Amino acid sequence: MVKNIQFFLLAVLGAGIFVLWNTFFIIAEGQQAVITQFGAPVGKPITTAGLKFKIPFIQQVHLFEKKILIWNGDSNQIPTNDKTYIFMENTARWRISDALRFMQAVGTEARARTLLDDILDGSVRDLVNKNDLIEIIRSSDWSPDHMESIFLQSQEELEKPKYGRDRISKMVLENAAKITPQYGIELIDVMFKRVNYIETVRLRVYDRMISERKRIAAEKRATGEGQKAEILGRVDREFQEITSSAKRQSMEIRGTADAEATRIYAAAYNADPEFYAFHKSLESYRSILGTNSTLMLDPESALLRYLQTPGTGQ
Repeated sequence: MVKNIQFFLLAVLGAGIFVLWNTFFIIAEGQQAVITQFGAPVGKPITTAGLKFKIPFIQQVHLFEKKILIWNGDSNQIPTNDKTYIFMENTARWRISDALRFMQAVGTEARARTLLDDILDGSVRDLVNKNDLIEIIRSSDWSPDHMESIFLQSQEELEKPKYGRDRISKMVLENAAKITPQYGIELIDVMFKRVNYIETVRLRVYDRMISERKRIAAEKRATGEGQKAEILGRVDREFQEITSSAKRQSMEIRGTADAEATRIYAAAYNADPEFYAFHKSLESYRSILGTNSTLMLDPESALLRYLQTPGTGQ
């Protein structure tokens, strides 16, 4: 009898604990909940964290994220308005703004991402189809003064875009944000994560980039050759100027020396003409007569005048 009572008490205690366990639930920070009773929602969504109460067994708790979530779209091939095919990858931030409506219209985050695929991919495709390529790859504050174009060369292509990548992404956000509230979803922002050309277009772009770089290299080489010719011409001109100046100075010095020598010779001659003639005759003897030289002259030769009469010079 006592054992039966103990068993009954344990069963009642276990049942009480189980009921209490099913009565209370905890909402963590960053979560929100919707309570349903027999499948129908009861009250408003619970958005505050903490220990909460519900009717055990009858009511069920459905937890949803309250924090910001990330959506990453697949890479899609899209033609632009100027018939250029590109691959685009997009990303967006979103959150569950109305948990009750989200549960009724969507149900799960996986289905919400599938829904966002349809909404955002469609909005992106519509706006990309209506705009040229430069609107997708350049921002609204783009300027040719601050960025060098590496593959577009015409003046029209270098003009500032009408909208720009950032404004088009905002237009995508505005269009998509009109649809998502009916699903309890709030879109925070949309961004173009990656834009790339398809293979055929990419090869053409590479060819244009190579041609542009070759053109720039040719211009640099031509400029270098011109500067080289200018430098060589300047060096040659300076060399000629220095050489001419040196020659002129040497001629001036030589002329001055010759004039001075002439003056000295004239002064010496005027001082004693006979002695000057005698001295010059001795210099002539020294230059004419060598060690093994034999000289035959007429006795009346003027060269022998001072040898014949050394005392009088006659």
